[in-house]
Amino acid sequence: MDTATFPDHVLERWRDEREVRVETSAQVDAPAHRTIIWIVVDDAGRAFVRSYRDATARWYREAIATRQGAIVSGGDRVPVRFESVADEGRIAACSGELARKYAGDPATAAMLRDEVLDTTLELRPIDSSGPSPARRAHRSCSTLAS
Repeated sequence: MDTATFPDHVLERWRDEREVRVETSAQVDAPAHRTIIWIVVDDAGRAFVRSYRDATARWYREAIATRQGAIVSGGDRVPVRFESVADEGRIAACSGELARKYAGDPATAAMLRDEVLDTTLELRPIDSSGPSPARRAHRSCSTLAS
């Protein structure tokens, strides 16, 4: 398992932001699009996202297909790798943070359904010391499609 972490200021922003944009594409070299999603960071500094629409959400399908994308928030674009989460501990950590961060939001229950637990993804940093991938054009989506 990769132990690389995001800088503290990135994790703090993600803890505070109610919504972020996830940037994904159907193929690594294809144009990207952005969709609004929820993000949580647990006490161990692990960042998680989950699809309330289960595996049918476009951003989720693309994240699984390419395993890379970006999170855009606070004017910054942070490249990420998407890691599927299968162990109960990380799934529970994500669920707990979703329940805490979004308490009182009517959509929270949809994020905690058994049917969507297997769409939990942990975000990992992409090593920026190597060659950077070509910047892709994106189309901004204005609807919540997580």
